Amino acid sequence: MRGMASSSLLLPGLSRYGDLGLFALRVFVGVFLIYGVQDNVLSGERMEEFVRFMRANGFAWPEGLARLSVYAQLICGSLFVAGLLTRLAGVVMAGHFIVAVVMVHWGQDFRAQFPALVLVFLSAYFALQGGGRYALDRFIGGR
Repeated sequence: MRGMASSSLLLPGLSRYGDLGLFALRVFVGVFLIYGVQDNVLSGERMEEFVRFMRANGFAWPEGLARLSVYAQLICGSLFVAGLLTRLAGVVMAGHFIVAVVMVHWGQDFRAQFPALVLVFLSAYFALQGGGRYALDRFIGGR
């Protein structure tokens, strides 16, 4: 009885919803990425503001890298939402946000670094885990 009570505290029944949780997390992160760059895609003025930000943070070739950053986030965010090429998108975004941490957030305190670090670790999780049951990846390459 004692073992059963302690194991029930681990809530084993929730494991059946793991793929649903992964789906929700993928969609949430993907929508966040899309939302975060849509203004740069739709407005030349906002893109130019981002180019200035990149220049101020010491990026080489800020005009090209700003566009690469924006479109990488837009495309990978869309891939996360669809669960398509999830592992590849995860690798790209993990690398992308590692660069952001090193180039932009390195001198900041942990609280300021946290959003970019969360995106590093979530992206790495998607790279390692894949899209799960509710992903288009299942139709092109199996698990």
